[in-house]
Amino acid sequence: MRQLSRYTGRVVLGAILLVLLVILALNVIGAIADGLGDLRNDYDFPELLLYIAATLPKRAYESLPFAVLIGAMLGLGTLAGNSELVVMRAAGVSLLRIAGFAARPVLLVILGGALLGEYLVPPAGQWAESRRMALRGEQESFSARSGIWNREGDEYMHFNAVYPGGKLSGVARYRFDGQRRLREASFAARARFEGDHWVEEEGVITRLGDDAITTDSFQSRRWDTGLAPELVTLTLMPPESLPVRELRSYAAYLESEGLRAGDYWLAFWNKVLQPAVIFSLLLIAVSFVFGPLRESTTGFRVFSGVLVGVVFQMSLNLLGPSSLVFGFSPFWAVATPVLICLTVGLLLLRRAA
Repeated sequence: MRQLSRYTGRVVLGAILLVLLVILALNVIGAIADGLGDLRNDYDFPELLLYIAATLPKRAYESLPFAVLIGAMLGLGTLAGNSELVVMRAAGVSLLRIAGFAARPVLLVILGGALLGEYLVPPAGQWAESRRMALRGEQESFSARSGIWNREGDEYMHFNAVYPGGKLSGVARYRFDGQRRLREASFAARARFEGDHWVEEEGVITRLGDDAITTDSFQSRRWDTGLAPELVTLTLMPPESLPVRELRSYAAYLESEGLRAGDYWLAFWNKVLQPAVIFSLLLIAVSFVFGPLRESTTGFRVFSGVLVGVVFQMSLNLLGPSSLVFGFSPFWAVATPVLICLTVGLLLLRRAA
């Protein structure tokens, strides 16, 4: 039985890794095509390739559920096409036992994905985004179409670029009064963190009074704020690129400032429930191979896997934004498709048993 488990697991894991490589290759080709229009200044084609390479961990992490679904269909389908599953069943191995054989390598995939999402995706993504901002020249002047916006109380801030180690470039700040009237606007070329405060350098301040407007310049000035470098770094990254351990704390910070945190809660539940997502898709793959697709060709299995994966991803893409618009919990936006897949998979397996 142990040899059967190892053999089945090896076949399924090999198919999953092969599908993942194919998905990544297609993803990279699409990223190159999309990125050609962003080339400017020192951000040339080699830098585009370096940026894509640095974001490969994120692309692999996001592709894992899809790769598991199609890979499990291909791996188990290969065993079925060679009549090896029939031999296993004739030897008294139950469907649940065979599903367990396929689930063991998927546990390794889930563990590897968790480590990837927590410890490699965030720093690699931060480095890639900061380098791209710097090379494209977005730190030199205010750019409302790019960079990062943040709010603290009655003050709104914009950073053109964020660098590791508590360094900012292109810091614009706008302070409003209780009647939402702009009272002060400033722009600093850069800012650095000095333990418990920030220091802005080479800036201009414009103060808007009731009767007059005054403008002053400065070489450096102290900036006291509760916005620590760790929080600034979090604003640089899209929510799906942040580790789980920081998503909850940053979402709580946004809520304490009266800002919307729905995107971060949605990303949090997407990451927390990713193992359930992968297992639900694995169950669908196993139930399809032993059920409707038992005697299908390999091409039809791939087509079916792609179709199921697209429908599943579309449901997540629809329910996620819907939870932000209509106000229901992001948890249910992620959990509902998972529960549907688990239910359908169990029903198909029961019929095939």
